[in-house]
Amino acid sequence: MFWPMLAVALAFCGIAVLGVLAVRVFVQVRRLSRQIGESSRRITRAVEDLERAATPLASHLDTAIRGD
Repeated sequence: MFWPMLAVALAFCGIAVLGVLAVRVFVQVRRLSRQIGESSRRITRAVEDLERAATPLASHLDTAIRGD
């Protein structure tokens, strides 16, 4: 009777360890997804700033090339 109870106890401990690890992975994935979202917003903001800065420069360059 001892060995079946030991097997059940070890199986329970193994499942508990897997559950804890699954929760840790879930938390880290959520954290990573938040960081990716924030990075995406920053990149979008930087692209918009670059487009706004490049528009006047492009018009000045066009004027200089045409010689007006």
